[in-house]
Amino acid sequence: MQTIFELAAKLKTLREEKKELEEKLKVIETEIEETENQLSQEMINSEVQNFNKDGTTFYLQTKTYASIRPEFKQQVYDWLKTNGFESLVYETVNAQRFSAFVKELLEEEDELPRELKDKVNVFEKITVGVRKSR
Repeated sequence: MQTIFELAAKLKTLREEKKELEEKLKVIETEIEETENQLSQEMINSEVQNFNKDGTTFYLQTKTYASIRPEFKQQVYDWLKTNGFESLVYETVNAQRFSAFVKELLEEEDELPRELKDKVNVFEKITVGVRKSR
């Protein structure tokens, strides 16, 4: 069985490795985006819709992304519901904020209000915090 100090060292090493990998992933994602932009521009300039290279097909595609401007959110939701697209509209609660809210309620009252008691799952997880010593 590993000692507390061995486990602490392993945890520290794993978290540092994770951070390094996340930083490397950010760099790679940026490089992918830049290269994809350059390649798509070259394909457009050359009027090439697709090509094969080393057993891989590369092709131009257009993706559409849309988002509702925050100040018109409710108006767009209402329009969608009125025009038969209600399946696109759903309410959600931010999980972290809700957890903080429940934690606060439990600290103040020691239990959830009767109306929420059977409707909310609450569990606590013990983790190990790590920070550099001073």
